[in-house]
Amino acid sequence: MPRRARSFVDGGIYHVYCRISRGEPVFGEKGEAARFAGIVADVKRRDDFAVLAWCVMANHYHLAIRSGRVPLWRSIRLIQWRYAVSFNRRRRQLGPLWQSRYHARLVEDERYLYQLIAYIHLNPVAAGVVDDPAAYRWSGHAELLRRTASALADVDVTLALFGAQRGAARRAYVRMLRGERTSPWLGEGPGRLPWWSRQSSEEDISGAWDAGHAAPEGRPERMHLRDVGAYLEVAAAVLGTTVAELGGRGKLPAVARAREILTVVGVERFGVRMKELADRLGMNPGSVSHWAGRGAARRTSDEAFARRCLDLERAVSARLASPRGRT
Repeated sequence: MPRRARSFVDGGIYHVYCRISRGEPVFGEKGEAARFAGIVADVKRRDDFAVLAWCVMANHYHLAIRSGRVPLWRSIRLIQWRYAVSFNRRRRQLGPLWQSRYHARLVEDERYLYQLIAYIHLNPVAAGVVDDPAAYRWSGHAELLRRTASALADVDVTLALFGAQRGAARRAYVRMLRGERTSPWLGEGPGRLPWWSRQSSEEDISGAWDAGHAAPEGRPERMHLRDVGAYLEVAAAVLGTTVAELGGRGKLPAVARAREILTVVGVERFGVRMKELADRLGMNPGSVSHWAGRGAARRTSDEAFARRCLDLERAVSARLASPRGRT
């Protein structure tokens, strides 16, 4: 039975959380927390959401996000996919990195919003990693105190919750944090937190970002492909190559770019599995994973490449796919 689609409120504030498979301390390894935070920052710039609070612990992360026009499920799915592809490529391994899909909860009550920010930034304290949250590198607390050169948190957005003047807002934020250090729920898992337990199911997030909602301007809404073979034919035609070339041994730059485009668009926008692409093209899944990672990185730095990705999305949407949930 297919999993229920996530739906989100445009402009809503969410607690987003996910753990590494088997609780392995992946983010505790040198450079990994920085890589994950960098991907979050990159997707944030692209999708225009706001980060109110964040923390990356050894085996999980927490984000407080105000969603933008791009559906939040798309942004979080991209973040986790990009990090997993990058990590597996560096380690030369296959298989799932994340314990599950991310978990998300809409926070509507102002009191719960303050508690959410405190919970996230005090996570290292509750875990016994540090005594002072400002001593923990991979969270937004120090950013709110203006102790870092570049911030993942949207400092002005978060401080505006605590006051109109920056100095007074910072002091109010620190007072709130100190007041919550003794809260009984501070060391609990997300399912036991006040803003999670008040709803019966994490899947029941009010509002709708479904197939009937208008997609962001210039970008097609999420589609569901029925025929991966037909997708490859359309992609080859749009990208000026052939399916045989895409699955061949050639290393011409134009073919390499076409592989990256069809993979990142297919996986991210149309839910195509990398293993199925690999099987259809007669390639090793590791090679397809490599194309996906390079394509995701190139799209953020190369405007021409990004335009070609969007052109392919539009062509496939027009010729092959139907919106998810429609017949």
